[in-house]
Amino acid sequence: MSSREFKDNATWKTVRPFLIGGSSACMATCCIQPLDMIKVRIQLQGEGSAAAINSNPLSVAKTIIAEDGITGLYRGLSAGILRQLTYGMTRLGIFQGLSEKFKPEGKTAADLPLSTKLGCSICAGGIGALVGTPADAALVRMQADSTLPLEQRRGYKNGLDAMIRMASEEGITGFFSGATPTILRGLAINIGMLTTYSNYKKMMAPYFGYDSQTNRFVCGALSGWTAATVSLPFDFVKTRLQKQRPDANGKLPYAGVADCIGKVMAQEGLFAFYKGYGTYCIRITPHIMLTWVFMDNVKAFLKSNNLM
Repeated sequence: MSSREFKDNATWKTVRPFLIGGSSACMATCCIQPLDMIKVRIQLQGEGSAAAINSNPLSVAKTIIAEDGITGLYRGLSAGILRQLTYGMTRLGIFQGLSEKFKPEGKTAADLPLSTKLGCSICAGGIGALVGTPADAALVRMQADSTLPLEQRRGYKNGLDAMIRMASEEGITGFFSGATPTILRGLAINIGMLTTYSNYKKMMAPYFGYDSQTNRFVCGALSGWTAATVSLPFDFVKTRLQKQRPDANGKLPYAGVADCIGKVMAQEGLFAFYKGYGTYCIRITPHIMLTWVFMDNVKAFLKSNNLM
């Protein structure tokens, strides 16, 4: 089969956006995993109280390295990769597929109206978040494990082991722990990410050139910052719900999203939802930036080889 025939193959055209999205998201995750670990540590400080927290990412990183070594910064990487092979691959694949389907005749997906982009991002974000919830819960638990007393640690071996144990020990509830806030976060972050990148590229094109590497990095960063700002409160609630474990009486600290929001506001104040904002932006922005950069470069490679 020639490259031109392969390019037009129906199966390849269906699978291609998912492979591009999944591989790009995995490469970005490998680059920013230490920042995600630091972000989770900051969010879990002061839980249930108004106690002062250490929100300095460099100081938190130093503490992690002192306690667990340099590999402590990569705790949960297997779950992070697994998450991108579920959540990342699904949301980016669906968004690209829908964008191609609804793009104006004779134009590109970048020319889609904002309302269409919004609809595509909501659909992709919601489905992707639901598919990726088990791996996301596993990632948060693995990262939080070392903050617990020795007798309370779960001791997951890797992301797959965490998911299997969650399903067997806690049933469907544990397997989809934090599904509601994960979906809400997924919707928020995807609206901020997927509806803005092509618009930022058009806006910055006169300065950097539409498809230059500089424009990809700059606009990817702007897209990431937008997504981080609108999604942090949802990420905060998601982290608290996924990390929680029952007390001696078998009762969980939070009954659900609304209960978590109410207790956090009462005990820690409204601004607690933006706890670790700087670190979250530093973690989310590079991941989204690199995902867009990797995606654009993978697409360029495929086009240069007549595979797209």
